[in-house]
Amino acid sequence: MMNSVRASESGLKLVDQARRQKRWNKTAVAWCTSAFTSRATLSRFWGRQSIRTDTFMAICSAVGVDWEKVVEPDEIEIDQFEIDQMELTALSTTALAGIGHLDWGGAPEPRSFYGRMQELNTLQEWILQDNCCLVALLGMGGIGKTTLAVKLAHLLQDKFEFVMWRSLRNAPPLEEVLADMIQFLSVQQETNLPSSVDGKILRLIQYLQAARCLLVLDNTESILESGSRTGGYREGYAGYGELLRTIGETSHNSCLVMTSREPPQDLTLLEGEALPVRCFPLKGLPEIHGQEIFKEKGHFIGDDTQWMTLIERYAGNPLALKMVACAVRDFFDSNIAEFLDFLKEGSFIFDDIRDLLDRHFQRLTPTEKELMYWLAINREPISLEELQEDFVCYLCATDILEAVGSLQRRSLIEKTLTGFTQQPVVMEYMINRLIEQIPEEIISQNIAIFRTHALVKASAPDYVRDAQVCLILEPIIEKLLSSFGSTKQLENHLLEIISMLRSPTPGVKKSTLQMGYVSGNTINLLSQLQIDLNGYDFSGLTVWQANLQGLTLHNVNFAGCDLAGSVFTETLGNMLSAAFSPDGKMLAICDTDFQIRLWHVQTGKLLVICEGHTNWVRSVAFSRDGKTLASGSADHTVKLWQVTDGTCLQTFTGHTDEVFSVAFNPQGNTLISGSSDHTVRLWDGDTGQCLNTFTGHTGCVRSVAFSTDGKTLASGSDDHTVRLWDASTGSWVRTYTGHTSGVRSVAFSTDGKTLASGSNDHTVRLWDARTGSCVSTHTGHSSGVYSVAFSTDGKTLATGSGDHTVRLWDYHTGICLKTLHGHTNQIFSVAFSPQGNTLVCVSLDQTVRLWDWGTGQCLKTWQGNTDWVFPVAFSPDGKTLASGSNDHTVRLWDYHSDRCISILHGHTAHVCSVAFSSDGQTLASSSRDETIRLWDINTGKCLKILHGHTDWIYSVTFSGDGKTLASGSADQTVRLWDQRTGHCVSTLDGHTNQIWSVAFSSDGKTLASSNTDQTVRLWDVSTGECLKTLQGHGNRVKSVAFSPQDNILASGSTDQTVRLWDLSTGECSKLLRGHNNWVFSVAFSPDGNTIASGSHDQTVKVWDVSTGECRHTCTGHTHLISSVAFSGDGQIIASGSQDQTVRLWDTKTGKCLKILRAPRLYEAMNIIGVTGLTEAQKATLKQLGAIA
Repeated sequence: MMNSVRASESGLKLVDQARRQKRWNKTAVAWCTSAFTSRATLSRFWGRQSIRTDTFMAICSAVGVDWEKVVEPDEIEIDQFEIDQMELTALSTTALAGIGHLDWGGAPEPRSFYGRMQELNTLQEWILQDNCCLVALLGMGGIGKTTLAVKLAHLLQDKFEFVMWRSLRNAPPLEEVLADMIQFLSVQQETNLPSSVDGKILRLIQYLQAARCLLVLDNTESILESGSRTGGYREGYAGYGELLRTIGETSHNSCLVMTSREPPQDLTLLEGEALPVRCFPLKGLPEIHGQEIFKEKGHFIGDDTQWMTLIERYAGNPLALKMVACAVRDFFDSNIAEFLDFLKEGSFIFDDIRDLLDRHFQRLTPTEKELMYWLAINREPISLEELQEDFVCYLCATDILEAVGSLQRRSLIEKTLTGFTQQPVVMEYMINRLIEQIPEEIISQNIAIFRTHALVKASAPDYVRDAQVCLILEPIIEKLLSSFGSTKQLENHLLEIISMLRSPTPGVKKSTLQMGYVSGNTINLLSQLQIDLNGYDFSGLTVWQANLQGLTLHNVNFAGCDLAGSVFTETLGNMLSAAFSPDGKMLAICDTDFQIRLWHVQTGKLLVICEGHTNWVRSVAFSRDGKTLASGSADHTVKLWQVTDGTCLQTFTGHTDEVFSVAFNPQGNTLISGSSDHTVRLWDGDTGQCLNTFTGHTGCVRSVAFSTDGKTLASGSDDHTVRLWDASTGSWVRTYTGHTSGVRSVAFSTDGKTLASGSNDHTVRLWDARTGSCVSTHTGHSSGVYSVAFSTDGKTLATGSGDHTVRLWDYHTGICLKTLHGHTNQIFSVAFSPQGNTLVCVSLDQTVRLWDWGTGQCLKTWQGNTDWVFPVAFSPDGKTLASGSNDHTVRLWDYHSDRCISILHGHTAHVCSVAFSSDGQTLASSSRDETIRLWDINTGKCLKILHGHTDWIYSVTFSGDGKTLASGSADQTVRLWDQRTGHCVSTLDGHTNQIWSVAFSSDGKTLASSNTDQTVRLWDVSTGECLKTLQGHGNRVKSVAFSPQDNILASGSTDQTVRLWDLSTGECSKLLRGHNNWVFSVAFSPDGNTIASGSHDQTVKVWDVSTGECRHTCTGHTHLISSVAFSGDGQIIASGSQDQTVRLWDTKTGKCLKILRAPRLYEAMNIIGVTGLTEAQKATLKQLGAIA
């Protein structure tokens, strides 16, 4: 990678456009801070002078522009690795703000420590006096590397500004580790990381140069090739070598300490006695300290010679000595001489800890061996109850306790606060046994462990499951492929095993062979091999712990299967809010699918689906006793539900617009709701009576919350304010001002003294609830803050943002403690569990993630799949229909034959709009990924990607001559593009909110755009001047369309009406009423005599333009309709719906001619008679195409 680059002229234009969007000048202080650079360097950037590559990347990233589109490709200068002094100063200032930052990241507590004083003194001298930048502690497993590293780090922590410990035991990808380090060292300020590994490494080096940092990487052998003595890296992990080389070769103020059983190959080239990179081979303990280990286990009998012989026999290895001490105590009455006599009978020579583990393993009972395998597979501390559930054959608690006690006495397992686990060396030993044993069983079809143990637990926390795949499943597959020679041969052999389950060998009971993990393991192996499972027959089998999320399972037969512990994809739409039950056992999620889902948190099972709302469900809240759930919806209602079975208990009516937020008071007897009608209502939870209406806001009320004593309630609004109200009298108490954009979320601290608010202005503000003064403002998010929540202990504040991240803040200091990454779209809701240890996040990427927020690890992901059809458009020749979906694809249909002829892949988020050029050769599509793509219809190839918008692009349309493309975005702008070059030729500003729809007049001279601000604007295309603003709708205008004669404009709105505007006067000539929910789309017929409208009420209405009468109401869709379009001859209307179908209607009769539907994820999957699933889970699978 080049060390310095400069900007191209065209690239500077992109950056210039982006910085204008942020209202930054060319050397803005905010820009310098965000990019960790100086104003002088920004000036060099604008002067097209060469600057460091990583700084260049950071400057571009700060304004949201891909640096590769900015860099000058032909003039790259290779400079020496130097840090600009002014940049270093800026970095130092930022880093020093975090003095005393410690992140032990799961490091073991420094407990028993034997000797090693000389080693500690030497290591401290290397690091503090010789300024070594990389130190490797090397030695065999169990020798005490981790213990020494922990002790060393604790001794040195006062000498460093940052101390961070990370274990590589689960072989995390390098990018994940780098991101973790950079975020910690930047005090969670850096979110827009360089895209390349090289860029991230260079960024890390900047922090290591700017502040004194101690980094520890434990268990480095996990990323090295197993069995290799040359220190080679596992496939996909070679980047760690680049990290070590860069740290070792670059001048900085910090030190990386790593532990490994063998030196990585890059280290041997860098290290030397007089160099800043050094290796410390760790030897065993001397006799005196070895005896201390024995003394912890009890009193032993032996003379000095016997002690010396024993400890030398095991090379002073602490772990080996612990296990031997237990054996001598338990089997030789603590007599060392008797134990040594026993050893003389064999030829056992201690060469490695594995030799000792072999001997120990052979002495274990079958139950103890099973337990050892399960502890290794689970990888994290696990309770006895969970272990009991893992066993195939029922084992009583007493038997498990006895086995656990035996293993503890032998020092093969250890107990932690959260359960039982193994030391890394023991765990690796057991995993290696699995990797050796399982392929032999599969090849011979002599099944044992393959039946009794799951190789991957689908129900495990996400990060554990990822480690199981990486460290167990993939090595097993590698061995199997080596034996079978091809994937096909292996597939056939695995199918033979499935057949064998149905027809077992003589003498083996069918039920015995079927009961267990064979089928689940086989499916996970086939899935990892990327084998198409469509049509497979697993009927009647036990399919435990199969990870079926995201798999296409068309015509797969699971009839009569036991599917306990297996995980499927959910039918989650765009999820909007989440709430934990008071006991933390249930999680409620609401979405744009009009539903509320209740999950069991621990198992991840879907328990109940609440159905009854007729529009998006925006908010949910549990009552104090956890028996009742409240929901607020865009259908203007609040509903109460019975948690046990999803029965709707009451419906509260009174709001005149969408209900965005609901909350119970702490006593649980009253409920508040905030609405787009600018009001807050207080309800009696028992009778449903509206007790009070709070008025005063001048914008949508997005969020409401009760204080902890229930006496005060807060509301946050689009009017940029937070208001406090007296709950008993309904009187206004005070207004908090300071936000510069809409307030999206409010929450009281647990002591009730502080109120937090999150806003579209990218900030979080903390207010003194008593005085109304702003106590502090938290900055760091690069997009709107949509959700705020306090932890139960009141110490931590969580914020979810449109920048796809969750930030955790120290409530008292305002320091960002951690940034959670993983979501790929806006985060609408965050909530702490009542126990305070987990955090749930709800995102528009169709996932719900459950986090251990203390470690930053993702515990569980609920993955949704709903192939909603958003836009539809006919080609000019009438042969092809295009549809866009939230599965990120565009489909082209030959609708005459009902065939999907092409699927266009490329977008990374929902496709919002599609439009054909006038010649029918090009298709434009816009997406929530903030791009427009131009496609060649004949080849399906993407011709161009248009960048420029900074938010979702809801609408695209071609001018009549096909030369210009217009786009409307949530970034409040309309852009005009040259279709041939892909360049933006004009940006039309003027709207004050997101733009939903754009349309050209037939002559291409006028452009119409509709907006959330309830207006339609008409623009002169040639000058960019706003000609007229059409006002009259009472809510968002979702769609606009010109008549072919250009004399009428139609608009559809969430006020449930269609308006026809006389373009000569700008007046509304007709108001079309009939829909009873939002109107999402309007379209004119080619002759201009007919209008079609599609609505949330699941109907298409066909209107006579001249009379305004509704000719037909087309029914059949089972969900909201997002788009309508006429065919070129006007005889057919197409409608796209959230029910995942496109319907074609006869314009004259209103009859449905045909239904186009892409196969769903589980189309025709047979789940008749299955067990292990709840009724709610079965209902979900049916929605995804399963047959039950």
